Amino acid sequence: ILLPLVLALLLPNGLGQRKLAKAWLIVTAAIVLFLGISEPEFYHEFHTRLNSLAIQYLKEDPATVSSMIWHGFPVVRYLLLWAVLVALFTWILVKADQLTRKFGRHYPAWWLRLPVFLICAFLIAWGARGTLRSGAPLRWGDAFHSQSLFANHLALNGTWSLARAAMGNKKKDAGKSWLKIMPAAQALERTRKLLLTPDDTLVLPAQYPVLRRHTPRPRLPVQPRNLVFIIMESFSGQFTGALGNDHGITPRFDELAKDGLIFDRFFSNGTHTHQGMFSTVACFPNLPGFEYLMQEPEGQHQFSGLPALLKPMGFEDVYVYNGAFNWDNQKGFFRNQGMTRFIGRDHMENPVFTDPTWGVSDQDMFDQALRELNRMPAEKPFFAVLQTLSNHTPYALPDPLPVSPVTGFGGLNAHLTAQRYADWALGRFFDEARKQPWYKDTLFMLVGDHGFGVKNQLSEIDLLRFHVPMLLLAPGIQDVYGKRVHTAATQQDIVPTAVSLLLGKPFTHQCWGRDLLSLPADDPGFGIIKPSGSDHTVAHFRGDRIVIKPPHGKAIAGRYQLYPTPSFTPDKEMPEKADMLADLKAYVSTAMHALLENRTGLPPAADAENP
Repeated sequence: ILLPLVLALLLPNGLGQRKLAKAWLIVTAAIVLFLGISEPEFYHEFHTRLNSLAIQYLKEDPATVSSMIWHGFPVVRYLLLWAVLVALFTWILVKADQLTRKFGRHYPAWWLRLPVFLICAFLIAWGARGTLRSGAPLRWGDAFHSQSLFANHLALNGTWSLARAAMGNKKKDAGKSWLKIMPAAQALERTRKLLLTPDDTLVLPAQYPVLRRHTPRPRLPVQPRNLVFIIMESFSGQFTGALGNDHGITPRFDELAKDGLIFDRFFSNGTHTHQGMFSTVACFPNLPGFEYLMQEPEGQHQFSGLPALLKPMGFEDVYVYNGAFNWDNQKGFFRNQGMTRFIGRDHMENPVFTDPTWGVSDQDMFDQALRELNRMPAEKPFFAVLQTLSNHTPYALPDPLPVSPVTGFGGLNAHLTAQRYADWALGRFFDEARKQPWYKDTLFMLVGDHGFGVKNQLSEIDLLRFHVPMLLLAPGIQDVYGKRVHTAATQQDIVPTAVSLLLGKPFTHQCWGRDLLSLPADDPGFGIIKPSGSDHTVAHFRGDRIVIKPPHGKAIAGRYQLYPTPSFTPDKEMPEKADMLADLKAYVSTAMHALLENRTGLPPAADAENP
């Protein structure tokens, strides 16, 4: 709003002796006032500040929406109020103009206008960025300060959130084309068949797409009390010894896997940490156009993730991360989901190494995590999310390095040295954790946030970039489930699987994955994945079969193999191709509808128990 006025300082006569400036301010003020008057009704209906939902409704059917507004709200009274406020603003602006004219009738010379322009340009750039701190600019998550959703929403700016949604709409339009790729009812029916197991019962099906009551299968001999998620940066399955790729990169993880349950056909939902975080903790898919969901207005919605399921049951929580939580809007997103304690780079006690780009080393993060877990109240259960970062470019590691550098892999040497260091720090954490009283009562879940590119590009979607290990550790887990699971799966399956093991009793959730340990014996598993960024290629794998849908052109089908040698065999006549492609379209379309309509979370407890 201020930018045209500031740029006008460079013009010989400004904006036409103030007339254009006054007109611009009156018009923009009228728009802001109109949005301010309209927003309380929008919030009452959708429980969110103005966002892309308002744009989407007007796009869908302007006549119907206009009729609904006219007949459902006191439009005339609101318009009169708007007219009065605009008139009052105009009167104040005219009076201010008259009062300031006496200070000078002539427009200042250029040598005076130039420094004023520079000062004003700096101020509006500062205002647009919202902060002078290092790192990311101000985002909606910075307004989220409490566990009250209404209080957090109140701290936002509706005009800003709507403008952000409008500016981001173009890049989302390609993704939104999935909304009409299949009739909504047909897509919903297919998606439910994909996600529901014999142990699931739909809850409130007219309101929520995949909300269901889940009854876990076999319980662990000793029911765990606590849950710890460990998300490992760039922990590629192609260099994990426990998965059959023993290059000496992950000896400590391999030792842990001997006592746990490892999933050897497991994939990340994207190729960036951002998608790994919300898919793992919030169990929602990586959708075309919404790859950076935690930063988008739609990221303010509630999801049926780990905090939503465990916080109402009295669990304490903590999120420990090497870096700054304003990166990727992590703190805002996860605080909105219900997490309360965030321990980042500025909270680390006596770190041995700090990288100026990202933060402290993995060993510092794990050391701090041990301190935080030991501080948990003994009388309450807890869940924790620990996220590593050292295995990320520029691979700044402590000196001297506690592990030997990796050689023999060319350009990957530095990356794999960082992975070996992360593995060492992980093993060191478990060495100390085993000595703690809470260890025997804790279920651990270890997963890579994503892999990275290698020479062998497996299929058109480069499947090896998604291949990561997933390991569950708990007393007696091998006695019930064995040592290895071949079911195909993704990060969206983690929350329902972990929570089923943790609770050992029925619970209601709306995750877009399944409890992998309660599937029928003949279920090969499935997953929907896509690369990060603007690449709208989406793939659906079922067991060892995969269908890849590029944004343009025909779908590609075939079989993939991870062991002993990764390979992909195209199969144009694959019998399952049509059915898998239809499931892919249905799943993405239904998830997109749920996201845009804000139907991704859990209902009030009373509604869920008494549908």
